[in-house]
Amino acid sequence: MNFDLNELGWNDFFAAQFQPYSAQNYQAGRISAEHKNRFQVYTEAGEIWATISGKLRYTALERSDYPAVGDWVALDADVIQAVLPRSSKFSRKSAGNTSEEQIIATNIDTVFLVNALNFDLNTRRIERYLTLAWESGATPPVILLNKSDLCEDLPAKIKEVEASAPGVSIHPISSLTGDGIRELEPYLKTGRTIALLGSSGAGKSTLINQLMGAEVQKTGSIREADSRGRHTTTSRELFVLPQGGLLIDTPGMREIQLYGTGEGLYDAFEDIYDYAKGCRFSDCGHEAEPGCAIQQALAEGVLTAERYESFRKLQREANYISRKTNLQEQRQEKQKWKKISQELKERYRTQR
Repeated sequence: MNFDLNELGWNDFFAAQFQPYSAQNYQAGRISAEHKNRFQVYTEAGEIWATISGKLRYTALERSDYPAVGDWVALDADVIQAVLPRSSKFSRKSAGNTSEEQIIATNIDTVFLVNALNFDLNTRRIERYLTLAWESGATPPVILLNKSDLCEDLPAKIKEVEASAPGVSIHPISSLTGDGIRELEPYLKTGRTIALLGSSGAGKSTLINQLMGAEVQKTGSIREADSRGRHTTTSRELFVLPQGGLLIDTPGMREIQLYGTGEGLYDAFEDIYDYAKGCRFSDCGHEAEPGCAIQQALAEGVLTAERYESFRKLQREANYISRKTNLQEQRQEKQKWKKISQELKERYRTQR
């Protein structure tokens, strides 16, 4: 099956980045899946399986320099020679005692945050996802409240989520019955890429099957006692929708740690930053200072203590990651110049 690059999301931004590789007769392709050291790539000539070139492997300083699902790459036959600059990316901190970046999806236009309307609905987790979604550089995220057919008090649940996501579009849907799915069509235009994020059991796989009109993803049941689901999706994969648009499915993530500059906090908690503008002192610590607008909002109940504490926790986490990332970037810069120096020395020896 051949692919139209424009239908895969190709645009002027990527065309400009690809010009140097076009002169070398390379072809452009988009990563649709990754399996160990091989990558499934969609190209105008069809679907191919590719590996990374030795040069790309040598110049990569960290895992995020390698191709990820959603990336556009330059190919020489079935060898990936380069990864084109990304227009956006959704990342989190890798598990463990590290500040390394783990890329979830790249070149995305919109993030769908899928949450199940059951016992596992967690507004604090939604705030964390929203912070990362805003950080990604994609357009405003969208919250999908799935399994609306099982919810007894839908208006109350929507109001609860609205309080933690002011200004964010919220759509109640049922992936099983199809209720509310038509309202998602404006996001699924040809060439637009959607990343599905959410915990296990949220119903992402069922949603994909509903949009694809076929059983392309396995689905699993959840434990009724705590509404927790099994990991039915174990890897990232890009799907081309029959009605236009593309979806990147991701494994369910119960715990997701921040990664980046923390700028996503300004959008995810815009209400708190707006309150802070009303403080009497510009350096207000928002504790016991006179004229603190945040403390006043807490006292009046227009800002809940739970939301404010969630903000402070994520702010501390973002500051820590930012400091660690800056140190890592300094080390990477040293490594880069060390490699350049070694290459120059080797070139000088061979020319003598």
